[in-house]
Amino acid sequence: MSIPVSLTSIPESLLDRDAFLSDLLSRVTTKKSDGWLQQLRDSAANWVRHSVIPNTREEEWRFTDLSPLKQVTFNNVETIHELSLQDDFVLPEVSQRLVFVNGVYSPNLSNTENLPSGLKFGNLDVLPGEVVREYLAQAEGAKEVFTALNTAALNDVAVVWVSKNVVVENPIHLLFISVAGETATISQPRVLVVAESNSQATLIEEYVSCSQNDGVYFTNSVTEIWVNENAQVSHNRIVREGEAAFHIGKTAVTQARYSRYHCNAVTVGGKISRHNLEILQTGEQTETTLNGLTVIADNQLADTHSALSLNYPHGVSKQLHKCIIGDRAHGVFNGKVFVPKPAQLTDAAQLNRNLLLSSKSRIDTKPQLEITADNVKCAHGATVSQLEDDQIFYLQSRGIDENNARKLLVNAFATEIINFIPVPSLRESLLKTVTSLTNK
Repeated sequence: MSIPVSLTSIPESLLDRDAFLSDLLSRVTTKKSDGWLQQLRDSAANWVRHSVIPNTREEEWRFTDLSPLKQVTFNNVETIHELSLQDDFVLPEVSQRLVFVNGVYSPNLSNTENLPSGLKFGNLDVLPGEVVREYLAQAEGAKEVFTALNTAALNDVAVVWVSKNVVVENPIHLLFISVAGETATISQPRVLVVAESNSQATLIEEYVSCSQNDGVYFTNSVTEIWVNENAQVSHNRIVREGEAAFHIGKTAVTQARYSRYHCNAVTVGGKISRHNLEILQTGEQTETTLNGLTVIADNQLADTHSALSLNYPHGVSKQLHKCIIGDRAHGVFNGKVFVPKPAQLTDAAQLNRNLLLSSKSRIDTKPQLEITADNVKCAHGATVSQLEDDQIFYLQSRGIDENNARKLLVNAFATEIINFIPVPSLRESLLKTVTSLTNK
């Protein structure tokens, strides 16, 4: 099945080709293949050719200026011949691991041995083509420009398939390593996760930089997660890109009835980063928990846009997103919850809490509820604050100097989210990263 594209369905305002996108398409190379996969790529590429990069005149991108991205000429990823897995990237508690270097699957660095029965885990070839075709690029939002750009460049895909009634006890690690070259490069990681009915799995999706220099690169990632009836997925998404990196990520989740999806998203790197988290409920009585933490400093910009469509009765959702912003950094949060008329007896709560460490740091926050159902329990809110002088004074009165008092308060603010991550070594590593960023 391909993405249906016809020029008559494209708005006239998009018919002027975007030179930046056209140049990117010309530089991206794919492994040519016959049949549905090539048709999928070609259809997505056709859509991209008649699209434009979002700008600040669009409501969804009002606070995120992508003009620095358009000023860079990105080349296709460079081949990395020898790369050892740094100790910092290895999670001792996790045995199953898929590693991609600049978006290219690295079987030598991965570990797909001794998999539990019912778990298929690897690149595209672990599943029959007709099975992949049913799910790949079929989630809502496939025509969004960066998502379509990723689909147009489909080569390697991290595939996680959990069969019916299978409970995967240990977390699964999907590690995406970026190695900056002498010229700016683009990589486009793709993840496909399917949890069949009554199954359970925990994922660690991590983006890291392995560069010795501060080279410029662009990571354009797409993750599709299908949580089928009564299945449960715990998804932990960690972004620790290089200081000069651009990162735009899409997470598209489809939840069937009685399913449970839990996401912990932590962003602590990148010059400009954006996470689009889109969740579609396709059956009643689902549970959705979204926890997020953004920690930025210097001149970083980090943007989180979430959209949760609760279309059926008895849905439960809880969202808590925190931002710690220092120096001249700029944070953006826009969370939407849609509750249409059929979604009676929905219980949805959303809260964005922000901690500004500098008088020049900035946050633009917009929690949203759009409700037409008349029998629901919904709430949303946002807070913006700085470190309180009386809290610092209290700690100083207990013999803690001012600098350490500030560290304790910032770490306590971040720990509420970090503690949801199920891997102790990763929690410890993230807390160290938060401390180093907030001490700049």
